Amino acid sequence: MTDALALAYAQRLISCESVTPAQGAVFDALEDMLKPMGFRVDRFVSGTGDDNPAHGAPVENLFAIRESGGRHFAFAGHLDVVPPGAGWASDPFVPQIKGDLLHGRGAVDMKGSIAAFVAALHEIPADAGTISLIITGDEEGPAIYGTRALIDHMQALGTIPDACLVGEPTSVNRLGDMMKIGRRGSVNMWISVAGTQGHVAYPHLADNPIPKLVAILSEIEAITLDAGTDWFQPSNIEITDLAVGNKATNVIPAKAEARLSIRFNDLQSGEALVAWMQELVEKGGGNLTAMISGEAFLTPPGELSAAISEAVEGVMGIKPEPSTTGGTSDARFLTKICPVVEFGLCNATMHKLDEAVAIADLTALTEIYRRVAIRILGS
Repeated sequence: MTDALALAYAQRLISCESVTPAQGAVFDALEDMLKPMGFRVDRFVSGTGDDNPAHGAPVENLFAIRESGGRHFAFAGHLDVVPPGAGWASDPFVPQIKGDLLHGRGAVDMKGSIAAFVAALHEIPADAGTISLIITGDEEGPAIYGTRALIDHMQALGTIPDACLVGEPTSVNRLGDMMKIGRRGSVNMWISVAGTQGHVAYPHLADNPIPKLVAILSEIEAITLDAGTDWFQPSNIEITDLAVGNKATNVIPAKAEARLSIRFNDLQSGEALVAWMQELVEKGGGNLTAMISGEAFLTPPGELSAAISEAVEGVMGIKPEPSTTGGTSDARFLTKICPVVEFGLCNATMHKLDEAVAIADLTALTEIYRRVAIRILGS
């Protein structure tokens, strides 16, 4: 039964257009799947709705729980998707089965994983323990009013999981070859150097900001943050933008700007990196602003990763590699309240045209999720 359910649930979720920030129909669909299985479903909208794009638009969140005492196992994910873009072979929000694949936006990132977990719930006895779903409509966007608001909601209820599995698409070449036990942190920085505009023939009457910015960037480029750790690759600083906007050939500009992106491991902290760069930039005559998207985190190999590894080996015949590679995810918020590991479908087509999941992988993932939940609840 769960074989057909996982595919049917994935098709239903894909058919609900839910470009970030998501609200409405896609949450209705998930709620309809969960309530017949005895879940209490809390839905709420978070966000200010003001005009500041940095604040993000209001988004919907869903927390569902089926309580029966014992241990508490949570599944976390997101129903919002990135815009599909032009050039799809078929409507991205009309799920299409072509051969062995299910096509549609969100098939792997991550409506397919949510569908597999909900299908697995049908084979998990209600008295096995407490199970919850932490589902946001704001992961692909600013991620301000999503999982963080859900954590606040859970804490207000006094409901904190013993372990949480995040269903992000972590597999690379085949289902089960990788799980994420941590992620690097991320911080973006904007550098601005002010000068005095003037004619290039009279440089003594102007102050060119470009050489100052180049000197600052040269000093930053020479920095080696660290050599990595047993679980993390080295932290890296990348210059991601350089702008002057001077269209005139005979004018010294009044301002020069640059942007940095730093991905860092658990030897660093976002706050310390910002303070370091601030001092360096100000010493060179510039100003710096920064936004920390998330801190590095690590869930050392233990109960949850062992449960996932055992389940994957039992279903797929391989052991997943524990990794901390890739970008950020909402696991960076959840790790503050309980052990978190990410595991899900193959990520080869996520965010791409004609995103697709192998139907066999949906079936296998359903069984993997069932085994993980039973193992954690019974531990």
